[in-house]
Amino acid sequence: MKRRAFFLNATGGFIVGTPLFAAVKRDGLEAAAEILKAATASGQIDAASLHVSQGDTVFGRVFGTAPSSVEDSVFLLASISKTISTAAVMTLFDQGKFALDDPVATFIPEFTGEGREKITIRQLLTHVSGLPDQLPENAKLRAGHAPLSAFVEAAIRTPLLFAPGDRYSYSSMAILLATEVARRLGGKPFATLVDEAIYQPLGMKHSAMGVGRLDPASLIRNQVEFGAPESGAGDPSTQSWDWNSDYWRHLGAPWGGAHGSAPDVARFLGEFLFASGKALKPETARLMIRNHNAEGIRPRGLGFDLGAELGGPGGGAKTFGHTGSTGTRCWADPDSGTICVILTTLPARAVTPHPRDLASRKVAEAVSS
Repeated sequence: MKRRAFFLNATGGFIVGTPLFAAVKRDGLEAAAEILKAATASGQIDAASLHVSQGDTVFGRVFGTAPSSVEDSVFLLASISKTISTAAVMTLFDQGKFALDDPVATFIPEFTGEGREKITIRQLLTHVSGLPDQLPENAKLRAGHAPLSAFVEAAIRTPLLFAPGDRYSYSSMAILLATEVARRLGGKPFATLVDEAIYQPLGMKHSAMGVGRLDPASLIRNQVEFGAPESGAGDPSTQSWDWNSDYWRHLGAPWGGAHGSAPDVARFLGEFLFASGKALKPETARLMIRNHNAEGIRPRGLGFDLGAELGGPGGGAKTFGHTGSTGTRCWADPDSGTICVILTTLPARAVTPHPRDLASRKVAEAVSS
C-alpha cells in the first residue's frame, strides 16, 4: 500500500502547522486517514485520495493502488463534474450572454412543447426543471458509443417528470442541456470551454472534462462491479461503455465524465470559498453557493449541493460541495475555512456507510473543534 503524508504552506515548504492544528485537528485528520487506510488495506477499496486544507495548512494522503502523489492520483469524479460544468456555463453569464431566468428555448429553439418553454436556465442548474436524471435510452446510447450530441437530442425530447419548478428531482440531463446552451453560445466544444475557462485559470493541471491532455494510462480504474445501474453495474456485457471504457473516458459527459486529482478539486472549491475572481467574478462565485430554490423545495446552489450534511455532523450550515457515484465527495465550509476532498474507486452504492462518508465526518469533526 502506498501512502504519503505532508503538511505544506502556501510556498510549498514543509511545516508542522500551528500548535492547535497539530494537537487537535491533525489527530482528527489522522483518524479520517485511518478509515481510508483500513478500507484499502482490507481490499474493500482499491485506491483513495484525501486532501484537506485550512488556511495555509494542507493535509494530503493517498492509499492503496493510487500513485504516491496526491497530485498525480487522477480519479473519475462522477457528479462532482456537475459543479465544474456549471462553473464553465457561468463564465458566459459573466460575459452577459444569458440571464438565469432566460427560457432555455431562447437558446435551444427546438426545446418546446409540454411546458418546456417555461424551463429556465436557473431551473436546469438547481434540479427543478422536470427533466429526468438519466434518459430511458441511456444504456442503448452508451452501448452504441453515441456522441454527446445524441444525448442532447434525446434530452431535448424526453418527457418531463413534472411541471417546471414544482419540485426537486436530481437531473443529470438538466445539467447536460445547460452545457448545450453554453456550447451554442460559445461556439466551441464544451470540454474546450471548461479547459479554457476553468482548468487553465485555476491551475488545474491534473484535470480534464473527459481525458483531454491527461495520459489515459494514468487514470485510476473504478471498481465497476459495484457501479450504478446507469453505468453498467459491472455486467461483463457493458465493458465497452462502463466507467473504465475508452468510450466513457473520452466522451466527456458534463454530468459525470470529468477526471481530476484531489488537490485540483480543492483548487476549484477555493474559487468559491475565497471568491478569488480567477475564473468567475467574485459576485458570481458567491451567487453559485447560495440557495436558489423556493421555500419547501430542497435547497440547491447553481450546480452545488448545500448543507452541513455534506461534511457530516459538526459541519457548517453554509457548506457547499457535491458527491459522486464513483465514490467521491468534496465540500468547503465557509465557517471554518476548510476544504475537504475524498476520492475513491469504490462506488457510492456499494456499502453503507461508505468509507468516504466516515472519513468526511472525521474531518468535519476535527476542523470544527
